[in-house]
Amino acid sequence: MEDEVDRLVSAWRRERPDLDVEPLEVLSRVSRLARHLDRARRLAFSEHALEPWEFDVLTSLRRAGAPYQLSPGQLLTQTLVTSGTMTNRIDRLTKKGLVERLPDPSDRRGVLVRLTATGQDRADRALAGLLDQERAILSELSPQERGQLAGLLRQLTAPFDNIPG
Repeated sequence: MEDEVDRLVSAWRRERPDLDVEPLEVLSRVSRLARHLDRARRLAFSEHALEPWEFDVLTSLRRAGAPYQLSPGQLLTQTLVTSGTMTNRIDRLTKKGLVERLPDPSDRRGVLVRLTATGQDRADRALAGLLDQERAILSELSPQERGQLAGLLRQLTAPFDNIPG
């Protein structure tokens, strides 16, 4: 079965036979898959009235376990955004009733961000919808193939995920 990347690689081999275009065979497919995944995620989140960034913050809190709260600094670390961006996001989620700010009992000047019951329900439902979308994307692969692909992708991503600083 031929795909768009096969056609792209074939054209480059014809036009630039002096270049080794083999990396395109893998990484162009990863890039195209990322775009399809982004569309599927946006669809899953929109069905639950969430933006992708809202899902990221809510699920960071949900994964923290009961009582589903983190400091803004911990949220920064998990979502990789700036302090100002996180403050804005917390403000917007608070207005929607999905999170609440509480005083940090261990730091008089600090606050904690806690997931509300509504926020937890929305995060849980959006996650279930996302997993349905992702299962559909992976449906052409056997469980063994999914495991192999996960291992190979881990080899590629781990060095980026483990850069100090």
